Order: sequence, then structure tokens, then C-alpha cells
Amino acid sequence: MKIMAKIKAKWMQGSLALVGAILASTIGFHTTAMADETCMSPYMAKIVGQEDYVYVWTLGVEGLGDEQDKLVTISVNPNSVNYGKVVNVLSVGGRNEAHHSGLTDDRRYLFAGGLDSNKIFIFDVHTNPSKPTLHKVITDFVEKTGGMVGPHTMYALPGRILVSALSNNVDHGGRTGLAEFTNEGEFVAAHWMPTDENMRGAKKVGNIADGYGYDVRVLPRRNIMVTSSFTGWSNYMMDFSKMLADAEAMKRFGNTVVVWDLHTRKPKKVFEVPGAPLEIRCAWGSRNNYCLTTTALTSQIWLIYEDDSGEWQAKAVGDIGDPSKVPLPVDISITADDQGLWVQTFMDGKTRYFDISDPFNPKQIYEHVIGSQVNMISQSWDGKRTYFTSSLLGNWDKTGESDEQFFKLFKWNGEELVHEFTVDFYALKLGRAHQMRFGAYSLYSQKSNSTGTLLSQR
Repeated sequence: MKIMAKIKAKWMQGSLALVGAILASTIGFHTTAMADETCMSPYMAKIVGQEDYVYVWTLGVEGLGDEQDKLVTISVNPNSVNYGKVVNVLSVGGRNEAHHSGLTDDRRYLFAGGLDSNKIFIFDVHTNPSKPTLHKVITDFVEKTGGMVGPHTMYALPGRILVSALSNNVDHGGRTGLAEFTNEGEFVAAHWMPTDENMRGAKKVGNIADGYGYDVRVLPRRNIMVTSSFTGWSNYMMDFSKMLADAEAMKRFGNTVVVWDLHTRKPKKVFEVPGAPLEIRCAWGSRNNYCLTTTALTSQIWLIYEDDSGEWQAKAVGDIGDPSKVPLPVDISITADDQGLWVQTFMDGKTRYFDISDPFNPKQIYEHVIGSQVNMISQSWDGKRTYFTSSLLGNWDKTGESDEQFFKLFKWNGEELVHEFTVDFYALKLGRAHQMRFGAYSLYSQKSNSTGTLLSQR
């Protein structure tokens, strides 16, 4: 409870004041001119050259603009006359607690979820990348999955989207699972997380299998899928200060990471990872058999790795800032050459860069204040551009002057971040800027742009 008291104090203070893997192994990282988010699925077609657009999944705010959740398209190609400007806004009706989004493996569609409404909005981003359209809305996520609530991570598999959920419709707690959909949005299967009561064949390493979920990533060449854990609907939709004051609510946070068999979707090991491990990022190098995650409440970097005997293990390998001050690490991003890790800390608004050339001994070598609060990062494959957004959750963001809502681009020269431009989402009455995905005209044939024919670049 001391940790949560510190988080509350800081928050109150603020409120008052296969393509990727193939490329990696065949042409090398240091000579590539690719430009794509390094957290994307290795099954996904990649953007060649400069990204043209960033799609920002945005939370509507009561009393601001049209008050609706929306997909905001920003021009980010410096050769464009609209560079640094919003070129399209597509509202979806109502407020759904817009959170995460993900592209299909062919990048034709963008799936974006609502943590409160349980809707999944599928956008057509290939017909006209500068002006996405709403293709379909999945409204029966809870029914199809057998009771999962809170669609979170949308992650590309071959011809499918894997969706991790955060909660369930029985007790609105953290027990949950994974769901699979086709690229067209048709339900395929549900896979529930292992629990102490039903391990589903997994081995428990530690004292708990809580059944909680959050993020998901895969290492196809090792036939491994990794999931992390967070909290349920009753917490993430609660006012932040009220939740921090609720002793029972603070017990309802995930403390596990699960390693799965990717092919069978069966859990293999459940690791005890205390402190709500959130985002997972897996190495790209053909010999780097590991993934990284960070714990929100205990401010640690954890390594999920395959040992010399072929067994998967989990180990805390480093601290983020001063854990006693609870900076609250949120999004992370591994560089394409597996040499660096960006870690965002919400409470102090900082990004921190770690040298992970030795993943067992990460070392912070740089930090920079992005704003009063910061959450998500997307970096280009060449590492030269880093984009940041501000919103964590609708009821968890800071208030007053500290509630900045922005999209920012910084250039990274290998030594420091240099600010390029800012889009103020409140000034434009857009809402709370959450998660980003890249788009580009170069991905599709200009001769057949109406159908979005994919260039043969796999």
C-alpha cells in the first residue's frame, strides 16, 4: 500500500498542478532504410521508406468537440504540404474508452477496441490511406468469446487478428482470455488464461496463476506466444483517485506472465511477475530468443528468455528510474537492432532510453521530459523518428493544467531527442490522444489505389 500511496500523491500533485524477421536475418539492421513501428507483428507487411501518416486512436471527452471517440489521421511526411497537420478525423459515435489498435497482416484494415463498450471498430486504411473509412463494427465480442470483456491488444497473425482482453462479464475482475478473428472480423476461437483452478496444462513457476491478461506478442521461429497481465473493468473504469483509496481494488492487479505454444495456443508456463507487467516487446534478431516487459507498480524491467537448455525463464533485470518514487512505466519500444529500449513513465512524463546490448543488464543512458504526462511511443524502423502520445485511460489521466493531450514527433540522432512538432489535441477539440499506427501510400499500388493492391515487397 506504500507504493499506491506514493502513486496517489504524485497523481494528485499533477492534477492539481514474418517480414520483419526475414529482413532482420537477410539484410541486417544497420543498412536498412525501412520505416515501421518496431512493436509490430513479424507477420506484417512493412512500409518501405518514410511513413506518410500516423493514425491516432483517440478518446472522446464530454463537452469537447463532438465528444466522440475518433480515428485522427496526421500527415508526417516532411515532403507533404500538410506536414504536421491533421488531415482527417473519423468519429465513431459515442465514447467507448478507446484504447489500443492493430493492423492486419496485409495492412488493409485497422482494428481498434473500446474497453468499456467492448466494440471493435474495423477501419479501411488501404483504399485511401489519407482518409480511412469505417468498414465494420464488431458488437458481439462478449457473446462470441464466452464472456470476455475489454478488447485490448490487436495483434496480426497470418490472416487473423489476435485480441487480448482485460476482463470478464461475470465479476468484471481481471480473469480473461484471448480471442481470434479473421481479417474480415469473423470470430474464430477463444482461449482463456490459465488459473490456479484450471492450469490448462501449464506449469506454474511461482505462487500464482491469476488468469489476468493485457498484452500479447509472438516469436514464431521459437513457436512461442507471451502474454502479460493488468486489471479488470471494475478498476480501469474507476476514477483513479478512488481506486487508489480502495484497498480491495488495489489487490486486483495482475502479477503474471504466461508463455504459450503459439501453434496450439496452449499455455506452457505461468511466471510470477509482481507489479502489473504491461507491454511486451520481443527481440528481432535471429539469435535473440527473448522478450521484455516492465512492471507498472514496481518499476522493473523483466526479461522473458529461453535458457541454454531450451526452457523459458523470467527474471527481473533492472530498475526504471527510482522505483521508490513510482514513476509508473507504461509503454515500451525495443529498437530494430535489439540494442535499445525506450520506456515511458506516466507520472513524470519522461521517456528513458536503455542500452540493452546485454539484455540481462540494461543500462539507462538517456532521459527526456516529453510532457506533464506521457503514455505511448511509436518509433520508426530506422530509429530516427519517435512519436509520443499522452493519454493513459479516460479516468486515470491527470487533471487541470497537467492534463496535456498531444501527439509529438521527435527526431533521434543517437544522442538526444530533438523536438520536431506538436499537435495539441485539446486545442483542436479532438480529445485524448492514445495509441498510434503508421500508414503509407507507398504500401499500395498507385495504379490500383481504389482496391489498395499490395505491392510485392514481402
